[in-house]
Parts: sequence; structure tokens; C-alpha cells
Amino acid sequence: MSESELARDLLAGVRELQDEWALVAGGFGEPELRAPSALPGWTRAHLVTHFARNADGLRNLLTWVRTGVETPMYASAKAREDDIETGSRRSAAEIIADVVASSEKFAQLAGEMPDEAWAGQARNRQGKPVAGPVVVRMRFSEAAIHLADLDAGYDLARVTTMIGPRIGHLVEHAITQRGGDLPSLKLVGVTEDGTRYEWAMGAGEGTTVTGSCADILAWVTGRADGSALDGDVPKLPPWT
Repeated sequence: MSESELARDLLAGVRELQDEWALVAGGFGEPELRAPSALPGWTRAHLVTHFARNADGLRNLLTWVRTGVETPMYASAKAREDDIETGSRRSAAEIIADVVASSEKFAQLAGEMPDEAWAGQARNRQGKPVAGPVVVRMRFSEAAIHLADLDAGYDLARVTTMIGPRIGHLVEHAITQRGGDLPSLKLVGVTEDGTRYEWAMGAGEGTTVTGSCADILAWVTGRADGSALDGDVPKLPPWT
């Protein structure tokens, strides 16, 4: 699969998930938005605002990929945090309109990318180079995992069923995001229909850990302790 084909397949997944976000967020009133999300210290208003600002930040990276002109995701880490905190205090109508509009702007820009532009590169918040398809994969990951974090009827089991074969990209991205010195493991995930996926973590194959794709994703992203998995499951560093 070429870079442009990969990017457009991931973009199709992004659009589907963003549609789910619009559906779920559109049903929130003030009480629902002020309720806690599944992320410690964040209300749903914080999380929805973060998802909107993530769309803007990744749109910046796509612009960088396409033009070669440095366009960082955020002005600074503090500006990112301030935008989320301030944005979370807006009315429910403003927050919902914002996340729908920002999500569509990201999808529109990605949909307009020429095939040859996908090979361009930008740098993520950690300063690591990322090609165009990885930027779309970043949005796909945010849309999938945080949909479950909304704690509004979409757990990771439901989300992984929704995204189908794209689960492979999601777990691979989570492993890549962790980076660092990870234990050497072979991860084997199985979907509800019996489809089997394999991923390598760390340097070398190491021992094997198995479980549902949802449970593997929850463990890799720090949302579960791995007790639902089979095998010698090590303790991972905190998810950041």
C-alpha cells in the first residue's frame, strides 16, 4: 500500500469516528459535559475541547507536511494546556460546535492533500519526524481512544469492533507512542470474530502475551493493568 493509499484509508476511519464523536457530543447538555470523563482530572468538557484542539494541531502538521514550512502543532505546551482549560469553560453549545467544525476542517484538509504530498514530513510535539500518513494515524488514534474515554457508552471493546481491521494501526501507534525502553514482547490480539493480530514490542520477540485486541490496547495505553491478558505481563511505565 502506498503512502497516499494508507493515508486515505486511515482518513476514512477518522471520518467514521469523527461522525461518532459528533453524534455523542451532540447529545451532551451542560450536566453531561461537566461530568467527569474517564481521564483523571478532566471533565467531558475538557476532553471534547482537547479533541477539538488536537484537530487544529494536526491540521498544522499536515500543512507542514504539504508545504515544507514549519508549522508546529501548538505554540507551546503551556498554550496547549491553557487552551484546553479555557475552552472547557465555554457553554455546551460552543464546545460542541467547535469540536464538530474543527474535526471537519482536519478531514477536509487531509482529503485535499495531493498524493505526492503525503511523503513530506513534519515533527510531532516530541520533536520526532512524522510523515503524512502518521499524522492521520495520530488523529485516528485520538478519535478512537478518547471516544472510549468520554465514558458515554463506548468502551474500547466497542470501539475496536467499530474500526475493524484498522485495529492493527491503532495498537501499532500506541506502541510507537510509548517509545523508550520497553520490554521485549510478542503481543497477540484476537477480535470478537476470531481475527488474529500480532505486534512486536521492545527489541526482539521475547515472551508472548495474548488477549482481546481491546484488552491489549487498554494495557498498552495505560488504561488497564494487564490482568485481563494471558502470559507473563510486565508492568509498563506510566502512559504520558
